[in-house]
Amino acid sequence: MENIKSYVQENKDRFINELIELLKIPSVSADSAYSQDVIDTSEAVKVSLEKAGCDFVEICETDGYPIVYGEKMIDPALPTVLVYGHYDVQPADPIELWTSPPFEPVIKTTDIHPEGAIFARGACDDKGQMYMHVKAFEYMIQNNNLPCNVKFMIEGEEEVGSVNLKTFVENNTEKLKNDVILISDTGMISNQQPSITTGLRGLSYVEVEVTGPNRDLHSGLYGGAVANPINILAKMIASLHDENNHITIPGFYDNVEELSTEERAEMAKAPFNLEKYKNALKLNDVYGEKGYTTNERNSIRPTLDVNGIWGGYTGEGAKTVIASQAFAKISMRLVPNQDWEQITELFTKHFMSIAPAGVTVKVKPHHGGQGYVTPIDSIGYQAANMAYTETFGVPAIPVRSGGSIPIVALFEKELKSKTILMGFGLDSDAIHSPNEHFGVFNYLKGIETIPLFYKYFVELSK
Repeated sequence: MENIKSYVQENKDRFINELIELLKIPSVSADSAYSQDVIDTSEAVKVSLEKAGCDFVEICETDGYPIVYGEKMIDPALPTVLVYGHYDVQPADPIELWTSPPFEPVIKTTDIHPEGAIFARGACDDKGQMYMHVKAFEYMIQNNNLPCNVKFMIEGEEEVGSVNLKTFVENNTEKLKNDVILISDTGMISNQQPSITTGLRGLSYVEVEVTGPNRDLHSGLYGGAVANPINILAKMIASLHDENNHITIPGFYDNVEELSTEERAEMAKAPFNLEKYKNALKLNDVYGEKGYTTNERNSIRPTLDVNGIWGGYTGEGAKTVIASQAFAKISMRLVPNQDWEQITELFTKHFMSIAPAGVTVKVKPHHGGQGYVTPIDSIGYQAANMAYTETFGVPAIPVRSGGSIPIVALFEKELKSKTILMGFGLDSDAIHSPNEHFGVFNYLKGIETIPLFYKYFVELSK
């Protein structure tokens, strides 16, 4: 694959223009006003896979938006790589905060991207990163050096929870059979230091309700005589952590994975400046579980956070009431081996048990997902690391993400294969926010790097 760099340079303008055309389509899956645009985007993805060299491409209908499936099977005896991505995007709101229209892509230079970045909704998440794989595949076909079989599964509902993907995967395990799954929907440390996301946290999300009297009460006439649901809820939430910020729910840590000293040391190689971190967030100090670094607290350790809390009077001025009810939304980020449904049950049982007399408590589970980890000694990880090392000149650093991508655990459960998360975005790319962008360097570097993953994965699989 010696000519990959020259191929990318020769086709640079075409690659950028094709992505720009894709980004012009407002494929917002959360808003039914854009339903035809989402469907149009699936058609555009289908055409792009056909032009790139897939022998078979189809649009698979679901109860929601379609999934685009494509394949190039050159020899059943060779390994098969399944590429996953999504063509839907987040809503662009608030529009007024964009410096250019979200669906009129433009290239602008920034301090981080002096060579330019494409500003548009979906530029990084995930149209730009998904399309890198289409162009990398095109290169391998055009130069007759595709070393293995390739399958593509590009969905249109990732930004609304992939609600129909589970059924599709369960019903098509043979069609989707593979040796490794390749996804670019994450990021890397910097344009000088690549990284590979090896772990994702799971999630348990609940809403709690504390009810006291049958109506709001005058705080003078009843204060001190009846339980105040807001006071009670605040005490109950406060009790969920001890003085070391350790979560107090019995059994919560029973299945928590403890990383080896070696892997923690590898993760610690990631560049990190604590003072810059605090300054960026306007903090005078960091906060978290005792015995762990900041980067470990937000990636390899489970957490419990209140995402919203309300009750009583919050309008202008004063209203002296004891509220009848108080509410909170609580999320727990989980590490691999913690089952989100079990954690939800443990939370529910504990929260109900600590409620004092005078109030009743309800816990309403919302949703969740399993955590995921790819061992750094796996063939897939090694192949990705070799690819990054060749194109960036330095080895990738394994990182654990604090976020959650529940479909990755679904893939392992149903398809029995590991996922490699080869992201090329940066934290500064403003995904899900106004002025989302994707560096031209990152886009082209991804196209250059991905074919090398195929090469090394096949070599290591022999």
